[in-house]
Amino acid sequence: MTFSRILTHPGGSHKDEFLACCLLLAGNPVPVVRREPVAEDLADPSVAVVDVGHEHAPERGNFDHHQFPKDHPPTCALSLVLQHLGVYEDAREFCDWLEPAEWFDTRGPIETAKWLGLPRETLFKLNSPIDTTLLRRFAASSELLPGEPLWEVMKWIGEDLLGYLKNLRERLDHIARVAEFWEIPTPQGSFKVLFMPRTEPMPEEPSSGLPRFIEGHPQGADVVGQVYPDRRGPGYGLSRHNDHPGLDFTRIGNCEDVHFAHARGFVAKTSASDPARLRELLAQAWIS
Repeated sequence: MTFSRILTHPGGSHKDEFLACCLLLAGNPVPVVRREPVAEDLADPSVAVVDVGHEHAPERGNFDHHQFPKDHPPTCALSLVLQHLGVYEDAREFCDWLEPAEWFDTRGPIETAKWLGLPRETLFKLNSPIDTTLLRRFAASSELLPGEPLWEVMKWIGEDLLGYLKNLRERLDHIARVAEFWEIPTPQGSFKVLFMPRTEPMPEEPSSGLPRFIEGHPQGADVVGQVYPDRRGPGYGLSRHNDHPGLDFTRIGNCEDVHFAHARGFVAKTSASDPARLRELLAQAWIS
């Protein structure tokens, strides 16, 4: 479905309708109008009506949540647009900020703070001037047109968010096809790491997606480290997973084939590429 116009409510703006409009702009480079909708807007499938109108009818481009009952699971306009675009499940899995945003918009700061187990004041300490300025400028606008600075920034945000979801999903699917879980034996017992072999073409950042893959995999619960191709050379990078204290790569810093070991011990780079040698280095880095 394509739209000729995106319409959202006037007055104060919030993150949910702002980001919902950003996502729609990524595929619909059209004006954004901020006013109350009329019946003709709600009936016109070429007009996307966001966070206003008291109707959720994606087949007509209407994405409001305010008519949902108070005990409805936290769902905001952003949730509805993500669902419409078919990326909601990936967004919930990959965007850690999404669920708190849904809670904040539908439950308010007090309930959200309770749900997060945080003092209410902590939520406001996390506010950024970027958020404040973009939302304030958006609230002050009655119409945003292509070519205007804020409209262009919103389109970038939507494109980047959708690109992130698409690329990460593709990356995780690739990792699932080629990665291996290694069991590394030591005199004190064994430990598990994830090994990512070198492939062609090699990703720009070979370690990207590995932590999230581990956290979502049934075998990932006891993984303590990652091994991945070094993008700067023919060898491999070795790193802790979730900063696990069992690995200290300063222990292999003096090995001839290790050209970098961070002083804090959480990462190292080696010219070695033979799996047997990589396993040896991992075993040497293990703290009993």
